[in-house]
Amino acid sequence: MPDAVVFDLDGVLLDSEQRWNDAKEAVTTAAGGRWRDDAATAMMGMSSPEWSAYMHDELAVPYEPERINELVVERMAAGYAEELPLLPGAIDAVETLAARWPLGLASSSNREIIDAFLDLSGLRDRFRVTTSSEEVGRGKPSPDVYLEVAARLGADAARCVAVEDSSNGLRAAAAAGMAVIAVPNPHYPPAPDALALAAATVMTPGEVTPALVERVADSPS
Repeated sequence: MPDAVVFDLDGVLLDSEQRWNDAKEAVTTAAGGRWRDDAATAMMGMSSPEWSAYMHDELAVPYEPERINELVVERMAAGYAEELPLLPGAIDAVETLAARWPLGLASSSNREIIDAFLDLSGLRDRFRVTTSSEEVGRGKPSPDVYLEVAARLGADAARCVAVEDSSNGLRAAAAAGMAVIAVPNPHYPPAPDALALAAATVMTPGEVTPALVERVADSPS
């Protein structure tokens, strides 16, 4: 049996990756920067210090990274206040698994956005631990955020099951030693080599059931 289950947020519980990219592109364009076609993929999984520096250095946004971060987060928070883009079955999956195991959240989102999600979804009490990659040394695909969640849970990372959608997320969870369930993002499908790291693949978070978690936890590493 696993010690805990750790969810990613964007692309797993929320259909939000495109919203992040739209907000970053809007900030870049409004500031007179140069948006690139590969920018969305390049920034996926980055922590907020990483992607705001990328926007400053690579997309020529003429503000300090801290200000870039503020502008993007403001747009995201306003959008969530109007409508939280929950993916099918997300609430049920969290509620069901929280009744069986301690839950963690390992997200590249900023702390402010994580807290907005927890409050707007009513799921704050379901997660024992939540960690933003801005609170650790490196963003995904480095395993830092997953290892930090496991440490805060008092769990062995190798005895945790992670739920991820993106190439960098899958790589991060696997690098932490966790068994991984993939919920591939249809907007940004994971690379075949990253998807191959998953012990199981489903199409929606609602398909992440206790039986699947147990099977994945029991699968050979």
